[in-house]
Amino acid sequence: MGASGIFSYGGRTVWGLIGGFILAAVLSVMLLTRTAELRYQRDVNRMVYNDNLGVLNEVKASLGLTGDSLRMLMSETAAEAANKPYLVVSMADHQIWFKQGKEVLFEAGVATGSGKELVSGGSQWRFETPRGRLMVQEKEEDPAWVPPDWHFMEIANKRGLGVVRLGSGQTISTGDGVITTKGGEVVRRYGDGRTVSLGGGTEGREIIAGGNIIIPPFGTTARRYLGVLGTRRLKMGDGYAIHGTNKPETIGQSVSHGCVRMRNEDIERLYPMVPVGTPVYIY
Repeated sequence: MGASGIFSYGGRTVWGLIGGFILAAVLSVMLLTRTAELRYQRDVNRMVYNDNLGVLNEVKASLGLTGDSLRMLMSETAAEAANKPYLVVSMADHQIWFKQGKEVLFEAGVATGSGKELVSGGSQWRFETPRGRLMVQEKEEDPAWVPPDWHFMEIANKRGLGVVRLGSGQTISTGDGVITTKGGEVVRRYGDGRTVSLGGGTEGREIIAGGNIIIPPFGTTARRYLGVLGTRRLKMGDGYAIHGTNKPETIGQSVSHGCVRMRNEDIERLYPMVPVGTPVYIY
């Protein structure tokens, strides 16, 4: 779809589309508000278990924003929105537009959520890109990805392996020694006293011991992946973002875990144009 397609899409004007986005966002926020407490309790339990108070504070902040988002949404009229730049993401077309009024300032291809489900360890995840109105809350250059637990469970399922969680200061036996943590790293300590760092996180090279993938603790280098999110990230809250990718061949497909992926060269052009607070309409 070219630039003119966004002005009239299926017989509807851009204002009709935005009105639809706002209605969908209102319903989405109402649903989120009802489930926020349960999600908060779930995240509190997870963060305390992993001794990750920094992420816990982010969860608290996100919960506060959830309560405010409905009021913010209702207070912004279409006339006010017309004078602000905004982003529009079409999941059907795998396309993103940056607009101000009726002017298209930028457009590019994207990849969006696969919609697939993962069930593992008594938990369930669905990898969808959220529809409705979101907002650019933070910008980040050269972002690192801190993979959630589902990443390790997904890899384990694909490889037919088990999963073992490594807590900070805990040990996992390897036969010739143990895997443990030291100085913010996951290390292998041998019976003769030698200690070898297992390095930073690398997608596809997760730590395996005794037929299990090791889930490293938050805050360790093994739980920090560089390059996966490309060179720029526009964070939209609740773990969702518009970011670059180390897999440009996926652009134009529904393959992500919920985020909106762009080619690195495209998001590097878009990044300086988009201020924090920019609305993002996803449909």
